[in-house]
Amino acid sequence: MGKEKHHRDWVLRRCCGSIAACILTLAVLVGFIVLVIYLALHPSKPSFYLQDVELHSIDLSDPALSLNLQVTIASRNPNDRVGVYYKTLHAFTTYRDEPVTIPVSMPAIYQGHKDTSVWSPVMSGDSVPVAAYVAEAMKQDIAAGYVLLHIKIDGRVKWKVGSWVSGGYHLFVNCPALLAASGSNVGGAFAMSAAAGGLGGNSTVSLKFTHPADCTVDV
Repeated sequence: MGKEKHHRDWVLRRCCGSIAACILTLAVLVGFIVLVIYLALHPSKPSFYLQDVELHSIDLSDPALSLNLQVTIASRNPNDRVGVYYKTLHAFTTYRDEPVTIPVSMPAIYQGHKDTSVWSPVMSGDSVPVAAYVAEAMKQDIAAGYVLLHIKIDGRVKWKVGSWVSGGYHLFVNCPALLAASGSNVGGAFAMSAAAGGLGGNSTVSLKFTHPADCTVDV
């Protein structure tokens, strides 16, 4: 009786081991096929372009900084056979590597082959704390007639090939936005406070986005 039980246990272990080996082999085979397809298609990262920046207001009246602007940014999927899912996108603005607006969510979308998508997020920051030298540098730049901001996007993307969807990949986009004076320094796009240094208590300056800019994209 003991021998029969021992034999049944041995057969059961062998069966379980064979089933586990088959499942593992199948999983490895499927993963290898997916990897081969992925490498054969070799998806290229999307391209991003900063099309427009509208700076509505800026306040430098205290050590913190208040900023309000709207940007228009486009992305293009360069792939012939790979779609792109954009997930959890957040856009924000920096000046000299200091964040000057609060991150704002952008709609998650699916981008088909060779498709182009456009977002127009409004970004703002109310009394955002920055280093004293950063606030002073912005005052000097505005007085000189230009400001270089950077529009950045942080999020995740997934690739889609047929019905297969990849895992998530980190996406980071950095777009330079050069705003420069156009014409007279008076009667422009946004009001400056007396703390803007040399511009006068009720002065206004006109800074406009100079030209569309290519963005760097890391995936």
